[in-house]
Amino acid sequence: MEQPESSRPRRTRVRWLIVVLIAVATAIAYIDRANLSVASDQMQQELGFSDELKGIMLSSFFWTYALFQLPGGWLVDRFGPRLLYPLAVLWWSIGTAATALVRGFAGVIGWRLVLGVGEAPMQAANARVVSEWFPRKERAFASSIFDTGSEFGSALSVPLVTLLIALVGWRGSFVVTGALGLVWVAVWLWIYRSPRRQRWTNQAEVDYIEQGGGRTEEKELGDDGRQPMPWRHLFRYSTTWALVAGYTCRGVIIYFFITWYPDFLVNQQGFSLLQLGLFGAIPGLAAMVANWLGGLLSDWLVRRGTRLALARKIPLVVGMLGASTIALASVAPNPVAALTFLTLSYCSVAIATGALLSLPADVAPSPRNVASLTGVQNFGSQLGGVIGPIVIGFLIGTGQYAYVWPLLFAGAMSVIGAAIYAFAVKIEPLDEQRPMLR
Repeated sequence: MEQPESSRPRRTRVRWLIVVLIAVATAIAYIDRANLSVASDQMQQELGFSDELKGIMLSSFFWTYALFQLPGGWLVDRFGPRLLYPLAVLWWSIGTAATALVRGFAGVIGWRLVLGVGEAPMQAANARVVSEWFPRKERAFASSIFDTGSEFGSALSVPLVTLLIALVGWRGSFVVTGALGLVWVAVWLWIYRSPRRQRWTNQAEVDYIEQGGGRTEEKELGDDGRQPMPWRHLFRYSTTWALVAGYTCRGVIIYFFITWYPDFLVNQQGFSLLQLGLFGAIPGLAAMVANWLGGLLSDWLVRRGTRLALARKIPLVVGMLGASTIALASVAPNPVAALTFLTLSYCSVAIATGALLSLPADVAPSPRNVASLTGVQNFGSQLGGVIGPIVIGFLIGTGQYAYVWPLLFAGAMSVIGAAIYAFAVKIEPLDEQRPMLR
């Protein structure tokens, strides 16, 4: 006889604690990578390098971050996020703190490369955790929550690092921000397990996750016998390549805010260091709310019966088109208008995030392909991170029209990205029997 609803144990909500935990890790990662952009003027004065070299320095993190996306995702699928995640955070925390020891341009480049290696598995681990801990109808919002860490970290890095530079100098700022990850590692090792093994979850929550499409490895590999697709076979599909291309376009927008954004406000719009600290966080803080709204919209569409592909593409396409307003900041009549256009752009690209980060779990053929496919997708974002800062640096270096051409370039990339998500990405599980490329 079925147990009455009133007598069933109340479902625990441990999954929300888990997603907050990975959001905190994401925030720490973005503080560590954005520290350099805030401190770069002071470093440039002390170490002595040109704007062109500054662009290369700001881009260098993404060289190894992009390169190690592919092995990083594979390693997460191979060993699981419980082990790989804390090792990655420990690695990148050391790379951040060690930047305080540099004596020249080459040293900065070297430790940024170390930082890139450490942060490479993060996004894949986040996606794997969400795919295991959340049913399909909550996945986009959960993804938007952990990605909120990127906006929060980017926004917090401006006032935090500004304050740290004032108190302990730019070298000390790297030591302090690098130490944040060590605390997180201890908390992660204490708390994190898979849903069936986590001591605080009850069976009601585990059933809710698994019956709603949560991709726990124990269920899909144990009960159904579904085996992961070989890693190299992921590249047989046009959807895989479209995920890379779309994320490359988005990466140009996102990493403008991580690299050249403080320079634009200070050197183009005339912000003082104090004004940068007070107002520079506005786009990132507003984007946090937009990120949640985009994830809620996608999940709401799923719950009301909208096809999964349409529920993901609506926020994706609308968000990427809206992000093109970044181009208007280059011709804004005053600093307030410029900051307004930048905020609108950042909010628009954030609206797309929850749906975008859900895509690997939506199309992966097995739970043990989710992190690998996320790593492949995130490789595209890092291509944008490599290309964007260098192109913008050299366009600025020409001395013509200041930021007009750089921001027109960024706006054009957002429109191209919208077209890719609208027409090239197929949101359905990859089928080993129907590869779309030969």
